[in-house]
Amino acid sequence: MIRKIGLINRTYPHIKRYREIITVLVKHGFGDLITKTNLEKYIDFGKKLLPGKRNAHIVSLSRWERIRMVLEELGPTFIKFGQIMSNRPDLLPQELLVELEKLQDSVPPFSEEDARQLIEEELGKPISNLFKEFISTPIASASIAQVHKAVLMSGEEVVLKVQRPGIEEIIEVDLEIMFHLATLMEKHIQGMDVLNPVGIIKEFERSIRKEIDFTIEATHIERFGRNFQEDTTIYVPKVYRNYTTRKILTMEFIDGIKVSNINAVLESGNDPKIIANRGADLILKQIFEHGFFHADPHPGNILVLNNNIICFIDFGMMGFLLPKHREYLGNIIIGVVNRDTKRITKTLLQFSRNNRIEDIEGLEYQIFELVEQYSYLPLKDINMGELLNKIIKIILAYKLKIPPDIYLLSKALVTIEGVGRKLDPDFDMVKHVEPFAKKLLKERLSPRKLTKDIYLSATEFGLLFHDLPSEIREIIEQIKYGQVKIEHKGLEPMLKKHDQISNRIAFAIVLASLIIGSSLIVLSEIPPKWNGIPIIGIVGFLGAGIMGFWLLISILRHGKM
Repeated sequence: MIRKIGLINRTYPHIKRYREIITVLVKHGFGDLITKTNLEKYIDFGKKLLPGKRNAHIVSLSRWERIRMVLEELGPTFIKFGQIMSNRPDLLPQELLVELEKLQDSVPPFSEEDARQLIEEELGKPISNLFKEFISTPIASASIAQVHKAVLMSGEEVVLKVQRPGIEEIIEVDLEIMFHLATLMEKHIQGMDVLNPVGIIKEFERSIRKEIDFTIEATHIERFGRNFQEDTTIYVPKVYRNYTTRKILTMEFIDGIKVSNINAVLESGNDPKIIANRGADLILKQIFEHGFFHADPHPGNILVLNNNIICFIDFGMMGFLLPKHREYLGNIIIGVVNRDTKRITKTLLQFSRNNRIEDIEGLEYQIFELVEQYSYLPLKDINMGELLNKIIKIILAYKLKIPPDIYLLSKALVTIEGVGRKLDPDFDMVKHVEPFAKKLLKERLSPRKLTKDIYLSATEFGLLFHDLPSEIREIIEQIKYGQVKIEHKGLEPMLKKHDQISNRIAFAIVLASLIIGSSLIVLSEIPPKWNGIPIIGIVGFLGAGIMGFWLLISILRHGKM
């Protein structure tokens, strides 16, 4: 039973799933996590689930391998979490990222009856009235959906991406439990609050909610198609909106060759070198011109059609780049090509959301060393993906925070470069990247862009002057009614220094007074005396001498009293 959940109070119906998760954690040697998070304080899971003697096979595996196995065994929500986190080198160690990239998202298909029932419920008609032909056996199956082939009444061949029954409920339960576990980790495990596990789960929640809404993927496909509607080197599948809902995605069936099947590409009369060049240009156009790119262009998601035409499929994971981020990226690439380390360093600081670092010279030196490694290589021998990964490692080392989609972009470039080199051993990614970067920087200085920037600035100033009188009036009213509180911050060092100065001045005045007073007493010859000198005067001079040495030592010790 659940005793007390704290921030999350709806977990009572999910106790069975909690037990499953705890059992899997213990099975793979993570019983210490239960103890560290004080989970037993909140949930009575029984002594049989407490950590016992580990399986010999489990002991032989690394901690990272066991984390991957836990995620795979816990099912679709946790698998998707691992896959998304595999794109976050800023949060996870490299060893774990390697394991997360191995996560398998293929599971046995669900029943044909369930698939038919869901399609009929979502589209509101019997299968026989919707399709001329429907193939019950799925052609692909994953943790969230499976794919069926069909023929519309009009004769068009389509594929239906059908959501797995009950997957939304499973994800809801798992998300609630993940939030609870993240809250406990942040509360009880020292140093975990720096990683912000609750924030990570919130980001994951937004991502997976988009992925299980197939209308969002349909919108991605349509937007992608509009971006390339004038380009004859690419083909974008058609979406059938009348046959698409949140749980069903119907799109054109594409009979193409996987780009990784080079023999089949050659047999079809296509040219691998042309395909490699076109594929790189298409990805770079998505990044630099559209700011909307396919974030998972692995070989299984790229098909080759006749006449070297390329077709991307699976638009569930897409990346977005703001215009200013595209400009920053262009600056970095031009900086690498021209070996301009100052430009690269400055751009990285502009890119970052926490650009106040102490050791800017150290950052510039690291960039200089990296650029020098590639300075004497021919451009075709520079591995752009490897270079970007090294720049990202420097960014992480200096704790510069950059938008998460930059990591997706880096992975996409690495993937497409790998595909290009398999198709063409002489493939040169830098040759493709440089013109896009130069074009982007040239557009930034174009009269049209400058005019637009001036117009936007003038509009901002206009809004500022329009709002300024009312803003000033509001501030004056707040001061008038005592609603403004002024709090000084950062003055403590200055105040401390003033105290030291005033103390020293007071000390010097007392010292001078003591010397003058002792002199007057000595001249007055007031008894008692010692060797004809008044004793009170002697004591005064001794005291003044001690105080003088003390003041001198204080000055020599940089004013510390």
